[in-house]
Amino acid sequence: MIKRLAKSIREFKTPAIMTLIFIVIEAIIETNIPFITAELVNRIKAGAEMSEIIEIGITLLLLAVCSLACGGIAGFTCARASAGFGRNLRSDIFRKVQDFSFQNIDKFSATSLVTRMTTDITNVQMAFMMIIRTAIRSPLMFAFSIIMAYRMGGALAGTFVVIIPVLIFGLFMISRKAMPAFRRVFKKYDRLNESIEENVRAMRVVKGFSREEYEKKKFGVAADEICTDFTKAERIVALNTPLMQICLYFNMVFVLLVGSRLTITSGGELIDVGQISAMLTYGMQILMSLMMLSMIYVMLTMSTESAKRICEVLNEQSTLLNPENPIIEVKDGSIDFENVSFKYSTSAKRAALEGINLSIQSGQTVGIIGGTGSSKSTLVQLIPRLYDVTEGVVRVGGIDVKEYDIEALRNSVAMVLQKNLLFSGTIKDNLRWGNKNATDEEIKEACILAQADDFIKTFPDGYDTKIEQGGTNVSGGQKQRLCIARALLKKPKILILDDSTSAVDTRTDALIRDGFKKYIPETTKIIIAQRVASVEDADVIIVLDNGKISALGTHDELLNSSDIYKEIYAQQTNGGDENE
Repeated sequence: MIKRLAKSIREFKTPAIMTLIFIVIEAIIETNIPFITAELVNRIKAGAEMSEIIEIGITLLLLAVCSLACGGIAGFTCARASAGFGRNLRSDIFRKVQDFSFQNIDKFSATSLVTRMTTDITNVQMAFMMIIRTAIRSPLMFAFSIIMAYRMGGALAGTFVVIIPVLIFGLFMISRKAMPAFRRVFKKYDRLNESIEENVRAMRVVKGFSREEYEKKKFGVAADEICTDFTKAERIVALNTPLMQICLYFNMVFVLLVGSRLTITSGGELIDVGQISAMLTYGMQILMSLMMLSMIYVMLTMSTESAKRICEVLNEQSTLLNPENPIIEVKDGSIDFENVSFKYSTSAKRAALEGINLSIQSGQTVGIIGGTGSSKSTLVQLIPRLYDVTEGVVRVGGIDVKEYDIEALRNSVAMVLQKNLLFSGTIKDNLRWGNKNATDEEIKEACILAQADDFIKTFPDGYDTKIEQGGTNVSGGQKQRLCIARALLKKPKILILDDSTSAVDTRTDALIRDGFKKYIPETTKIIIAQRVASVEDADVIIVLDNGKISALGTHDELLNSSDIYKEIYAQQTNGGDENE
């Protein structure tokens, strides 16, 4: 896990190493200052000359300035290294997720991935910062202070033989009790983020059904669970302070009582005032170092859970991989399914698609119709390899889709999915997702074909109109038409419309399909629809039922041969089109 995360340090190794160097220098200086201060006190007591006092004072001042400078430089390099590490780690995960298949995304869930890229990375970044600075400084300060304390105080330093084991045991028990609560918190963050994401995305639905109070309660439960676990953990960790104070005051009382007694009885020969002062300072340094080590232990334990979750993503292998020598050109838009079956996961009890055999010629218009859950969308998602088949072969242009370079294959297939999504930016910016080099004329032509040009002209800024995040400032039908125009700009060999004209009226739907026939006759067009009117003029109509092809043929053929198609047609023509 450490090796995997360390790969994200990369160009920030230098500031990380510089931090370690300056921290070591700072620790050496800080543990020598009490020693020199004690020497100054003893010389003053012995009646030293002013010049001698000034000389030692200047030495102390220079050491203090050097220590401050080393600490400041270490703080700067540490911040640069940790922030850079966090940036690289976030970038590495984001790039990894971009290569994931839908199956990989389904495994983690979108909300969990967001939590891992935000909260978990922040925890790991903080841990890295503590490791290269505090986690190095504290042990060094502890070791150097112990050595100097025994050098200065001799037998008086025996107090640490009692204090240190007690403090270490107490801090260990406190950390051990707090860890389970910290571990539970991160799993609950996913649920909290899921509640937030669902509420924001479905705000119109929430308000439409007056479910605000229910959503508040659901969010409150998730937030309260996190608060409860954090409170429990923090209550336990808060015991660090009284434990630290007990040990600190015990050390002060012991050093002052025993040290004073030794000083008086020996006349300052065994131990003097300067040594007592140094022992108090070293005692403070030792105890503070142990205190910081306990905080580091807590932070590292917390971040370990985050690190594991991050490494799960980084180590995940996409279920879709390019072949060694991929084909980078798709010849045409012909599609063949040969004995295709598909399951969303290996543990699934039933197949989403089973025994699919289908041949589509390049340039044909194919309609797909069927009931909800009949796997219409699943079928077309196998064409651009959004998923891989469980059994059988899918061919595009006469070649198995697994032999293509994934990017080349997907550039030849344009999909307008059920859930249309627009991004924040202008209409032009959104349309150029289809072709980043598209000219204004090409954009307008695609919009005319998608029946979007007319409503775009009604906007004051036309094609430069700003689209809000998610496309919330345009209607469902307008959003669908913009997404169709975006797909057309790819000039694909295969165009897939996954129920993407459901929000437009039948006249506009017919105009869009008529435009396809005239302007992109060589493009294979696959139209998934709930309305028979959207597919009745297709060259071939596929009727899906429970993941299997129930019937195949033209509109007239299916009216005579398919009970399912006949029933759908009768409901929509006799009872009105329920989808309008």
